[in-house]
Amino acid sequence: MCGRYASIKAPADLADEFRAVDATDGAAQTDYNVAPTKQIITVVERHPRDEEGTPDPDRTERTLRMVRWGLVPSWAKDPKGGARMINARSESVATKPAFRRAFNSRRCLIPADGWFEWQRGPEHKQPYYTHYSDGSSLAMAGLWEYWKPKDDPDNEYPDGLVTATVLTTEAVGPLAQIHDRMPLVLPRDAWDAWLDPDRPAADDAVASLVTPPSLDLIAQLELRPVAPLVNSVRNNGPQLLEPLPAEEVREPIQLDLLAGPNPK
Repeated sequence: MCGRYASIKAPADLADEFRAVDATDGAAQTDYNVAPTKQIITVVERHPRDEEGTPDPDRTERTLRMVRWGLVPSWAKDPKGGARMINARSESVATKPAFRRAFNSRRCLIPADGWFEWQRGPEHKQPYYTHYSDGSSLAMAGLWEYWKPKDDPDNEYPDGLVTATVLTTEAVGPLAQIHDRMPLVLPRDAWDAWLDPDRPAADDAVASLVTPPSLDLIAQLELRPVAPLVNSVRNNGPQLLEPLPAEEVREPIQLDLLAGPNPK
């Protein structure tokens, strides 16, 4: 699963990398320890709407937008369950009531500099940090949803609530030594199909992406143990990414990932 990740790059740099317009309105902050229910950056692509709210079928716009991490389905009575829906299993996302509508038409990318995962030992949990070795952003496959309460007497949600979830898949290669799940990371050549609002979930170009990543992609990742500072959401800063000295790693895994450029 993916329950913590790092989001370090400035929105302007992400907008350039993902060929998007920055619509975060200054709300994005550098965060080395992104946790559930925080506001996160997403990449979405939609048909622009005119003043009457009518979408233009001939154009799409790709933007960076802030949403809350933890998906709240449009039919939910309240947003409390969102904290439990930070992840969606890719194997069942097309059929689960909480995710299937979003999977069909509200897919997004969630940029990350890297994600954290914990190796569970008999008496310890060792965190590992995984990222592209060349510093490129990971594009985690995600879904977003819009929720608005039927009754809001206190006007708590005047504009509704936009939330997102990260898709997970079976861990591949050395990553499986840490955890049996990992974020569904999409290579650059898959971004357009995943974000296309006119491609339904049944489209082969979309359906083919909901599978474990190739070993070629995995080989572009760097994986390293880090200190347990990341265990607390109160800790934040570059020290969370510092490699843990080898003598402090209780059960080192086989780090046989190959360094190389981010796959295009």
